[in-house]
Amino acid sequence: MQVSTPCRSSWGANGYSEVWLNQTNDYAHRHLHKAGDRMCELAWLYPNEGDTLRRQALNQCARELLLAQSSDWLFIITNGTMVEYAHKAIKDHIGRFTKLYYQIKNDKIDAKYLLDIFDKDDIFPEIDYMIYY
Repeated sequence: MQVSTPCRSSWGANGYSEVWLNQTNDYAHRHLHKAGDRMCELAWLYPNEGDTLRRQALNQCARELLLAQSSDWLFIITNGTMVEYAHKAIKDHIGRFTKLYYQIKNDKIDAKYLLDIFDKDDIFPEIDYMIYY
């Protein structure tokens, strides 16, 4: 069997990931990476949570992380269309993720806050935070 290693490419400008990583949007990556690391940490700290408030919060963290990682935000920033909207979306999703992260770690989950952000971001209803385990 022949082994191959495809080169990194994209449909974006110049054929590589410049659209998603450049001087206009590079600030976001440190926040996205930190949140990704924290999501893995949470999955390892709280494996196989039953049907609990903590599980709901963990699933919402996974949801917020995916929403923050949407390539749309970086694409919008690079192209200069609705830039403030994209900045706000990244900030909001990372902010919600981070607030829940600390609530989970401190065992002080605010059920009202959790319900409020779930109502705002009720996509991926079947998400399971254990995908980060």
